[in-house]
Amino acid sequence: MRICHVITRCIVGGAQENTLATVIGLGRCGHEVTLITGPSRGREGCLLDMLKEDERVMFRVIEEPHLVREPHPWHDGMAYRRLRRHFLSEQYDIIHSHSSKAGILVRLAAREARRRGTKVVHTIHGLAFDRLQAWYANALYVGLERLCARDTDILISVCEAMTRQALAAGVGWPGQYVTIYSGMDLGLFFEARGERMKRRGQCGWGEHEVVLGYVGRLAPMKGAGDFLTVVREARAQDARVRGLIIGDGPEREALAWRAAQELPSGTVYWTGLVAPKEIAGWLAAADVLVHASLREGLARAVVQALAVGIPVVSYDAGGVREVAEHDVNSRICDLGDIEALVREVCAVVRDDTLRARLAKGAGATDLRRFSDKHMVERIVECYERVCER
Repeated sequence: MRICHVITRCIVGGAQENTLATVIGLGRCGHEVTLITGPSRGREGCLLDMLKEDERVMFRVIEEPHLVREPHPWHDGMAYRRLRRHFLSEQYDIIHSHSSKAGILVRLAAREARRRGTKVVHTIHGLAFDRLQAWYANALYVGLERLCARDTDILISVCEAMTRQALAAGVGWPGQYVTIYSGMDLGLFFEARGERMKRRGQCGWGEHEVVLGYVGRLAPMKGAGDFLTVVREARAQDARVRGLIIGDGPEREALAWRAAQELPSGTVYWTGLVAPKEIAGWLAAADVLVHASLREGLARAVVQALAVGIPVVSYDAGGVREVAEHDVNSRICDLGDIEALVREVCAVVRDDTLRARLAKGAGATDLRRFSDKHMVERIVECYERVCER
């Protein structure tokens, strides 16, 4: 099949890693794949620059300069016109968009191509509307998503929670939706379990510290500020506590300044920008992943922590309960309840027996549905089914 995937940017992030794993997997299956992406420059890195040579040849890359993340009437209009012209000239079998902004532009631009036989697929990695946003922003995004759902053959959700939220808002109909969990190379994380002391040595820590880990972009809504609060409060109760922050982003300087004001020197270790293949080794240094993000589909970091064999303390965001089981491999708190998050983390830090029990549960979690191979197989099944119609 001739397949085109579109995403606004290829920074180091969950939706982008999912998309890249998909296009590489489709290329290895023998499909002719094109990836259209907007500019990916800045401190959040570019995944395309981190690819191995054998991965680069699996697909064609087109950078569309007008495909920017933030709403911009002129850029959006130009991107729409250029995408529409491209889709009509290339005559793809499948056009597959990712995330809200690209999903809206692509499905509007692909209308004529769809009338001519191209099938249109969209993956919901997370929804742009939720109770944390102003009503008028929600109304705008819900209206656009309802409109675009009419021009979509299949809606893929990365978790059941996203499907329920979208349907409750009147986006699409149940028969359109398929849940395909975000896939990754789980072998990297299983193998990383032996790197604990090596990575701790790089941080200047030994075996006795209790390390709280954070994985994600240092950006609004991703919870790094709440993570620092948790580290501060937990360390006030147990001097063994340390914080490991894996990732980078626009809030790095502000967070580093805050950590310097509130915590003793050496309490927090910042890895900076890390290639996806290196996350596993760094995660192995932690005892607990603290996932404080306020907006998610199903966070890959939660899956990755369980694959490394460390328990999770998390807000109940998106589909976290579809992989994390409270008091088995994790502790889960209401979304945004920082007091509960602190309380649960402190309980896990203080009680070595509880922490060991949750770690055992993490290591025993069945994660097969999160493998990149399984994800690509399910996506190909969707393509074949929609093309047979």
